[in-house]
Formats: sequence, C-alpha cells, structure tokens
Amino acid sequence: MLGELAGRGLRGGIAPDLPGLGLSERPEGFDYSWSGLGRHVGELIRVMGLERVHLVVHDIGGPVGFEAVAADPGRITSLTVSDIVVAAASFRKPWSMRPFEVPGVNRMWLAGARGPVFRALMRRIGLAADTSVTGAEIDVHRALLTRGDGGRAFLRIMRSFEMTPEKERLYRGVLGADDYPVQVVWARDDPALPLTKHGRQAAEAAGLAEPDVVAGRHFFPEDSAPAIADRIAALVEREQS
Repeated sequence: MLGELAGRGLRGGIAPDLPGLGLSERPEGFDYSWSGLGRHVGELIRVMGLERVHLVVHDIGGPVGFEAVAADPGRITSLTVSDIVVAAASFRKPWSMRPFEVPGVNRMWLAGARGPVFRALMRRIGLAADTSVTGAEIDVHRALLTRGDGGRAFLRIMRSFEMTPEKERLYRGVLGADDYPVQVVWARDDPALPLTKHGRQAAEAAGLAEPDVVAGRHFFPEDSAPAIADRIAALVEREQS
C-alpha cells in the first residue's frame, strides 16, 4: 500500500505495527484493549509531531483508530475505513476467531494454525482466489503474530475486544462526524466481515448510501492495493482542493 500511495504522490505514509503485533514490542503491562491501543496510536501521532493526518484503518485498526480520532479529532484531515467493526455491541466474531476467546483452547488453536493450515485459512478468508501472495509470504504473516513471545500479546488483543454499547456509540460518532470527510471502502467477498452486513453498517454510520466496493476478501489490500490507493489519493486530492 505504501508503495502504491507513494506512486500517487503521497510519500508521507506511515504504517506502524501496533504493540503486540508485527515488529513492535510486546510489553507485559500494556493495555491491549481497543482503548489502550487507541491511546498508543494517538500518542504516536503526537510524538511524531504530525499536526494533521489522513487516517486509513482496517480490521481491528478500525476501533483502535476510532479511539484515537475521538480523543483528538482536530488532527484528522480525512478518514478511510475498510472492513472494520462498527456495531461493537452486537458484533459476533467470525468462526476463525472464536477459539481465541477460550482459555487453553486459544493457545492450541494458535499453535495448530501454522504451515499448511494457516495458509489454507488465509487463502479461504483473506486472499483472492487468484492472489499473487505466495505461501512463503503467508508464513511471514504467521511468524509476525508470534514473534518473540509465542503469540501471548496477540492472544491478549483477541481477548480484549470492547464489545459494548458505549463503544458502538463512540465509533458511530466518529464515522458520522462533520469535522472531516469519511469514505468506506469494502472487500466484495469478505467472509469475515461481510459487505452486506458490516460494510453497510459502516456506510450508514458515515452517512453514505453504500460502501465503495473493491475486489477481494478480508485482507484485500494484499490483492487490490492499487484500487484502494486510488480511492485514498482521490479523497486526499478532494480535501486539498
């Protein structure tokens, strides 16, 4: 995505790994809830001296980003959301995530979902049928979930979803605010957060007739980065004109 955005003149893109994920640290005493991760993102924006940002959020980055926006809306120039949770109070995790809620089972599920099993899950849920993502690249995604701590921080994130009416009101308020333009970009064939339900919920909260639909499944930035970058660049250009 960053390369596609840079090719459209947007060269200041930053894609930080959240604590507990990717190449970031996994501090034991950290608050891995949406609220805690959101505070971290807000602090990161402030520490980097970014007065205004075009925020792009996906997956759990949706609630996390909404927390940061709600705490400091004046820094947001535009908001692009894709395949995120809005209706937190009624959200039911997809089948592939439910084992992470059960103590003991969660570790067995994470340990078992490796190699061919993890590749099959990613291809079924996240990637297009004609994806160019290789098995070796999928293995890197798996390694980044468990790097350094065997996945303990990742499991804490999975157990710390704040699925309450209060959070839903907050997130709907962020999407429906008049302080910045919002666009909703959704994968056409996402089996985890289906377009017909979650995509339409997000569009409705943002006051839009419908989501902007792009080909792909849940991790469609892997397969449709140019199309997503086109939409982000267009929103940035409209806001600057």
